[in-house]
Amino acid sequence: MDINSALLMAVIFSFILAFIFSMFGQGGGSVYSPLLILLGFTVLISTSTSLVLNLITTTSAGYIFYKNKMIDMKASFMFVPGIVVGAFAGGFYAKYVNANILLWLFVSFLIILGARMIYTYWQKGNDTDDEPMPHRTFAMYVLIVIFSFAVGIVSGLLGVGGGVLVVPFMTYVLKYPTKSAAGSSHLIISFSALAGILGHAANQRLDYPLIAIVGIAVLIGGNLGARFSLRVKPKMIKAGLGFIMWALAAQILIKLV
Repeated sequence: MDINSALLMAVIFSFILAFIFSMFGQGGGSVYSPLLILLGFTVLISTSTSLVLNLITTTSAGYIFYKNKMIDMKASFMFVPGIVVGAFAGGFYAKYVNANILLWLFVSFLIILGARMIYTYWQKGNDTDDEPMPHRTFAMYVLIVIFSFAVGIVSGLLGVGGGVLVVPFMTYVLKYPTKSAAGSSHLIISFSALAGILGHAANQRLDYPLIAIVGIAVLIGGNLGARFSLRVKPKMIKAGLGFIMWALAAQILIKLV
């Protein structure tokens, strides 16, 4: 595939992915990176560009959630210290990790997350926000710091925003309402993505033309997706995204073997 065709495909698919993922409090980094890799871009360029796309998506979509009062600011900032330190470290040291190891990590990451998203289709319960906000404790804060640091490492290393990890953690472990968790995750992941970008920039060159071109598509898609999220039930689309993740994992696996 020539560079012009690869850029066109990157723009089209990034717009679609930003639109879909922003509806569920996720930046789309779990698929931006493998998508760019499959289109022929190097692993490091793909991961660093993915982090920038995540930052654009989460910032754009997060503003919509903020206007609709769906972001818990206090809870969000509890995640920031750990996720910033972890993401910067992951981005900085990504250069020293073998590309094939990163690709195998991508495959594992996509298979596990795909299964988790498909499972939500059959999971009992609904997506209402009737549950009360959980009571914050010191033990909860310690757990959040440890978890957020680990998510930050994965985020910076693989170029993923971490929303696909943060949202389930907030809803199933911390017992936050679904939409509040989705909205809050945008703020959390914006810090993670920014720290990961700085980590990559400190140790290797970013592809600024690619970022600019694809970034516009992601900015528009993320904003539209966040607006649409206020009207949809996410289970069916989440299951569809799970199958997309599996398809991307299969493509990378074929490339590896």
